[in-house]
Amino acid sequence: MKRKKKINNILVHLFLSVLAIIWVSPLFWIILTSFRAQKGAYTSSFFPKKYTFNNYIKLFTDTGILNFPRMFGNTLFIAICSCIISTFFVLSVAYCMSRLRFRLRKPMMNIAMILGLFPGFMAMIAVYYILKAVGLSEGSMIRVALILVYSGSSGIQFYIAKGFFDTIPKTIDEAAMLDGATKWQVFTKITIPLSKPIIVYTVLTTFIAPWVDFIFARVICRANADYYTVAIGLWQMLEKEYVDSWYTCFAAGAVCISIPIAVLFIFMQKCYNESMSGAVKG
Repeated sequence: MKRKKKINNILVHLFLSVLAIIWVSPLFWIILTSFRAQKGAYTSSFFPKKYTFNNYIKLFTDTGILNFPRMFGNTLFIAICSCIISTFFVLSVAYCMSRLRFRLRKPMMNIAMILGLFPGFMAMIAVYYILKAVGLSEGSMIRVALILVYSGSSGIQFYIAKGFFDTIPKTIDEAAMLDGATKWQVFTKITIPLSKPIIVYTVLTTFIAPWVDFIFARVICRANADYYTVAIGLWQMLEKEYVDSWYTCFAAGAVCISIPIAVLFIFMQKCYNESMSGAVKG
Protein backbone atom coordinates (compact mmCIF):
# COMPACT_ATOMS: atom_id res chain seq x y z
CA MET A 1 0.00 0.00 0.00
CA LYS A 2 2.84 2.39 0.83
CA ARG A 3 4.54 1.63 -2.47
CA LYS A 4 1.30 2.22 -4.37
CA LYS A 5 0.75 5.49 -2.55
CA LYS A 6 4.29 6.57 -3.35
CA ILE A 7 3.80 5.78 -7.05
CA ASN A 8 0.55 7.77 -7.07
CA ASN A 9 2.30 10.75 -5.48
CA ILE A 10 5.04 10.59 -8.12
CA LEU A 11 2.47 10.48 -10.92
CA VAL A 12 0.56 13.42 -9.45
CA HIS A 13 3.72 15.49 -9.11
CA LEU A 14 4.77 14.54 -12.63
CA PHE A 15 1.37 15.59 -13.99
CA LEU A 16 1.51 18.90 -12.13
CA SER A 17 5.05 19.50 -13.38
CA VAL A 18 3.93 18.98 -16.97
CA LEU A 19 1.04 21.43 -16.48
CA ALA A 20 3.44 23.96 -14.94
CA ILE A 21 5.79 23.68 -17.91
CA ILE A 22 2.89 24.15 -20.34
CA TRP A 23 1.71 27.23 -18.40
CA VAL A 24 5.17 28.81 -18.06
CA SER A 25 6.36 28.11 -21.65
CA PRO A 26 4.49 31.04 -23.32
CA LEU A 27 5.74 33.44 -20.65
CA PHE A 28 9.30 32.16 -21.05
CA TRP A 29 9.01 32.51 -24.83
CA ILE A 30 7.83 36.14 -24.53
CA ILE A 31 10.80 36.97 -22.32
CA LEU A 32 13.21 35.32 -24.78
CA THR A 33 11.59 37.14 -27.71
CA SER A 34 12.02 40.47 -25.93
CA PHE A 35 15.80 39.90 -26.07
CA ARG A 36 15.84 38.57 -29.64
CA ALA A 37 18.10 40.45 -32.07
CA GLN A 38 16.30 39.29 -35.22
CA LYS A 39 13.35 41.37 -36.39
CA GLY A 40 9.96 40.09 -37.52
CA ALA A 41 7.18 38.04 -36.00
CA TYR A 42 8.30 34.66 -37.30
CA THR A 43 11.36 32.66 -36.32
CA SER A 44 12.55 29.13 -37.01
CA SER A 45 13.79 28.39 -33.49
CA PHE A 46 12.42 28.64 -29.96
CA PHE A 47 15.60 30.21 -28.59
CA PRO A 48 16.94 33.38 -30.24
CA LYS A 49 20.18 33.08 -32.18
CA LYS A 50 21.40 36.43 -30.86
CA TYR A 51 20.44 38.40 -27.77
CA THR A 52 20.23 42.16 -27.34
CA PHE A 53 18.82 44.90 -25.06
CA ASN A 54 18.06 47.15 -28.01
CA ASN A 55 14.37 46.16 -27.97
CA TYR A 56 13.93 47.69 -24.51
CA ILE A 57 16.03 50.72 -25.45
CA LYS A 58 13.96 51.30 -28.61
CA LEU A 59 10.73 50.84 -26.68
CA PHE A 60 11.52 53.77 -24.37
CA THR A 61 13.54 56.00 -26.72
CA ASP A 62 11.92 55.68 -30.16
CA THR A 63 8.83 57.74 -29.41
CA GLY A 64 8.30 59.24 -32.84
CA ILE A 65 5.79 56.62 -34.00
CA LEU A 66 4.67 54.81 -30.84
CA ASN A 67 5.25 56.72 -27.60
CA PHE A 68 5.32 53.80 -25.14
CA PRO A 69 6.58 55.80 -22.10
CA ARG A 70 3.62 58.18 -22.38
CA MET A 71 1.20 55.26 -22.79
CA PHE A 72 2.74 53.61 -19.75
CA GLY A 73 2.37 56.79 -17.70
CA ASN A 74 -1.25 57.26 -18.79
CA THR A 75 -2.13 53.69 -17.85
CA LEU A 76 -0.34 53.86 -14.51
CA PHE A 77 -2.13 57.08 -13.54
CA ILE A 78 -5.53 55.75 -14.60
CA ALA A 79 -4.99 52.39 -12.90
CA ILE A 80 -3.89 53.92 -9.58
CA CYS A 81 -6.79 56.39 -9.46
CA SER A 82 -9.31 53.74 -10.47
CA CYS A 83 -7.89 51.30 -7.94
CA ILE A 84 -8.24 53.74 -5.04
CA ILE A 85 -11.78 54.81 -5.96
CA SER A 86 -12.97 51.31 -6.84
CA THR A 87 -11.59 49.78 -3.65
CA PHE A 88 -13.42 52.36 -1.57
CA PHE A 89 -16.66 51.79 -3.50
CA VAL A 90 -16.50 48.00 -3.31
CA LEU A 91 -15.70 47.86 0.41
CA SER A 92 -18.32 50.48 1.28
CA VAL A 93 -21.11 48.80 -0.66
CA ALA A 94 -20.12 45.36 0.64
CA TYR A 95 -20.12 46.58 4.24
CA CYS A 96 -23.53 48.23 3.85
CA MET A 97 -25.02 45.09 2.31
CA SER A 98 -23.50 42.91 5.02
CA ARG A 99 -24.25 44.97 8.12
CA LEU A 100 -27.17 47.27 7.36
CA ARG A 101 -30.80 46.18 6.99
CA PHE A 102 -33.18 48.27 4.88
CA ARG A 103 -36.25 47.65 2.74
CA LEU A 104 -34.58 47.58 -0.71
CA ARG A 105 -31.56 45.57 0.37
CA LYS A 106 -32.50 42.24 -1.23
CA PRO A 107 -33.89 43.78 -4.45
CA MET A 108 -30.67 45.76 -4.87
CA MET A 109 -28.58 42.63 -4.34
CA ASN A 110 -30.65 40.75 -6.90
CA ILE A 111 -30.37 43.59 -9.43
CA ALA A 112 -26.61 43.75 -8.90
CA MET A 113 -26.31 39.99 -9.44
CA ILE A 114 -28.36 40.13 -12.66
CA LEU A 115 -26.40 43.10 -14.02
CA GLY A 116 -23.16 41.28 -13.23
CA LEU A 117 -24.18 38.50 -15.62
CA PHE A 118 -23.89 40.86 -18.60
CA PRO A 119 -20.48 41.90 -19.98
CA GLY A 120 -19.61 45.55 -19.48
CA PHE A 121 -18.90 46.27 -23.14
CA MET A 122 -22.63 45.88 -23.93
CA ALA A 123 -23.09 49.42 -22.59
CA MET A 124 -19.96 50.70 -24.32
CA ILE A 125 -21.68 52.83 -26.98
CA ALA A 126 -24.14 54.32 -24.50
CA VAL A 127 -21.32 55.15 -22.08
CA TYR A 128 -19.35 56.85 -24.84
CA TYR A 129 -22.25 59.10 -25.88
CA ILE A 130 -22.93 60.01 -22.25
CA LEU A 131 -19.28 61.00 -21.81
CA LYS A 132 -19.41 62.95 -25.06
CA ALA A 133 -22.56 64.78 -23.95
CA VAL A 134 -20.90 65.98 -20.73
CA GLY A 135 -17.64 66.94 -22.48
CA LEU A 136 -15.38 64.13 -21.26
CA SER A 137 -14.47 62.62 -24.63
CA GLU A 138 -11.84 65.15 -25.79
CA GLY A 139 -8.45 66.37 -24.64
CA SER A 140 -7.15 65.84 -21.14
CA MET A 141 -10.63 64.90 -19.90
CA ILE A 142 -10.18 61.49 -21.55
CA ARG A 143 -8.18 60.34 -18.52
CA VAL A 144 -11.02 61.45 -16.25
CA ALA A 145 -13.50 59.63 -18.48
CA LEU A 146 -11.53 56.39 -18.28
CA ILE A 147 -11.25 56.66 -14.49
CA LEU A 148 -15.01 57.19 -14.23
CA VAL A 149 -15.72 54.25 -16.53
CA TYR A 150 -13.47 51.85 -14.62
CA SER A 151 -14.50 52.93 -11.12
CA GLY A 152 -18.13 54.04 -11.65
CA SER A 153 -19.65 50.56 -11.71
CA SER A 154 -17.11 48.88 -9.44
CA GLY A 155 -19.47 48.88 -6.46
CA ILE A 156 -21.64 46.32 -8.21
CA GLN A 157 -18.86 43.75 -7.69
CA PHE A 158 -19.44 43.62 -3.94
CA TYR A 159 -20.51 40.01 -3.52
CA ILE A 160 -17.10 38.53 -2.66
CA ALA A 161 -16.28 41.31 -0.18
CA LYS A 162 -19.75 40.99 1.35
CA GLY A 163 -19.20 37.28 1.86
CA PHE A 164 -16.00 38.05 3.74
CA PHE A 165 -17.66 40.73 5.91
CA ASP A 166 -20.37 38.22 6.78
CA THR A 167 -17.73 36.02 8.42
CA ILE A 168 -16.75 38.78 10.88
CA PRO A 169 -18.91 38.40 14.03
CA LYS A 170 -21.46 41.16 14.46
CA THR A 171 -20.92 41.04 18.20
CA ILE A 172 -17.65 42.96 17.65
CA ASP A 173 -19.60 45.79 16.01
CA GLU A 174 -22.20 45.76 18.76
CA ALA A 175 -19.54 45.90 21.48
CA ALA A 176 -17.86 48.87 19.80
CA MET A 177 -21.16 50.72 19.41
CA LEU A 178 -21.94 50.13 23.10
CA ASP A 179 -18.66 51.89 23.83
CA GLY A 180 -19.84 54.90 21.82
CA ALA A 181 -18.38 54.19 18.38
CA THR A 182 -20.30 55.28 15.29
CA LYS A 183 -20.89 53.05 12.27
CA TRP A 184 -18.15 54.87 10.38
CA GLN A 185 -15.70 54.30 13.23
CA VAL A 186 -16.66 50.63 13.38
CA PHE A 187 -16.07 50.34 9.64
CA THR A 188 -12.73 52.17 9.54
CA LYS A 189 -11.17 51.14 12.86
CA ILE A 190 -12.51 47.60 13.38
CA THR A 191 -13.85 46.04 10.19
CA ILE A 192 -11.17 47.30 7.79
CA PRO A 193 -8.19 46.18 9.96
CA LEU A 194 -9.78 42.73 10.19
CA SER A 195 -10.38 42.58 6.43
CA LYS A 196 -6.89 42.83 4.95
CA PRO A 197 -7.23 39.61 2.91
CA ILE A 198 -10.28 40.88 1.02
CA ILE A 199 -8.70 44.34 0.69
CA VAL A 200 -5.67 42.70 -0.96
CA TYR A 201 -7.95 40.86 -3.38
CA THR A 202 -9.97 43.99 -4.16
CA VAL A 203 -6.88 46.15 -4.76
CA LEU A 204 -5.37 43.58 -7.12
CA THR A 205 -8.52 43.10 -9.18
CA THR A 206 -9.37 46.81 -9.40
CA PHE A 207 -5.80 47.66 -10.46
CA ILE A 208 -5.49 44.92 -13.09
CA ALA A 209 -8.84 45.68 -14.76
CA PRO A 210 -7.89 49.14 -16.18
CA TRP A 211 -4.28 48.05 -16.65
CA VAL A 212 -5.15 45.36 -19.19
CA ASP A 213 -8.38 46.74 -20.66
CA PHE A 214 -8.43 47.44 -24.39
CA ILE A 215 -12.06 47.78 -25.52
CA PHE A 216 -13.20 50.78 -23.45
CA ALA A 217 -9.83 52.52 -23.79
CA ARG A 218 -9.92 52.15 -27.57
CA VAL A 219 -13.49 53.45 -27.88
CA ILE A 220 -13.00 56.44 -25.60
CA CYS A 221 -9.52 57.45 -26.79
CA ARG A 222 -10.28 56.92 -30.50
CA ALA A 223 -7.56 58.82 -32.46
CA ASN A 224 -6.21 60.80 -29.47
CA ALA A 225 -2.77 59.16 -29.40
CA ASP A 226 -1.60 61.37 -26.52
CA TYR A 227 -3.93 59.49 -24.16
CA TYR A 228 -3.48 55.92 -25.39
CA THR A 229 -2.96 53.19 -22.82
CA VAL A 230 -0.43 50.38 -23.03
CA ALA A 231 -3.06 47.94 -24.30
CA ILE A 232 -3.69 50.16 -27.33
CA GLY A 233 0.04 50.68 -27.82
CA LEU A 234 0.81 46.96 -27.81
CA TRP A 235 -2.07 46.36 -30.21
CA GLN A 236 -0.67 48.96 -32.60
CA MET A 237 2.72 47.23 -32.57
CA LEU A 238 1.05 44.19 -34.14
CA GLU A 239 -0.52 46.11 -37.02
CA LYS A 240 0.82 45.19 -40.45
CA GLU A 241 2.76 48.43 -40.96
CA TYR A 242 4.60 48.07 -37.63
CA VAL A 243 4.75 44.34 -36.88
CA ASP A 244 8.00 43.64 -38.72
CA SER A 245 10.06 46.26 -36.90
CA TRP A 246 8.14 46.43 -33.60
CA TYR A 247 7.30 42.81 -32.83
CA THR A 248 10.27 42.23 -30.54
CA CYS A 249 9.49 45.59 -28.90
CA PHE A 250 5.96 44.28 -28.40
CA ALA A 251 7.43 41.37 -26.43
CA ALA A 252 9.58 43.81 -24.44
CA GLY A 253 6.48 45.92 -23.73
CA ALA A 254 4.58 42.83 -22.57
CA VAL A 255 7.36 42.13 -20.09
CA CYS A 256 7.43 45.74 -18.90
CA ILE A 257 3.70 46.00 -18.23
CA SER A 258 3.84 42.83 -16.13
CA ILE A 259 6.34 44.41 -13.72
CA PRO A 260 3.91 46.79 -11.90
CA ILE A 261 1.41 43.96 -11.46
CA ALA A 262 4.12 41.65 -10.10
CA VAL A 263 5.41 44.35 -7.72
CA LEU A 264 1.89 45.11 -6.49
CA PHE A 265 1.17 41.41 -5.99
CA ILE A 266 4.38 40.86 -3.99
CA PHE A 267 3.71 43.92 -1.82
CA MET A 268 0.06 43.04 -1.21
CA GLN A 269 0.94 39.40 -0.51
CA LYS A 270 3.35 40.61 2.16
CA CYS A 271 0.55 42.66 3.75
CA TYR A 272 -1.75 39.64 3.54
CA ASN A 273 0.79 37.36 5.25
CA GLU A 274 1.41 39.93 7.98
CA SER A 275 -2.33 40.30 8.61
CA MET A 276 -2.83 36.53 8.79
CA SER A 277 0.13 36.07 11.16
CA GLY A 278 -1.22 38.85 13.34
CA ALA A 279 -4.64 37.18 13.41
CA VAL A 280 -3.08 33.88 14.47
CA LYS A 281 -1.08 35.55 17.24
CA GLY A 282 -4.22 37.29 18.48
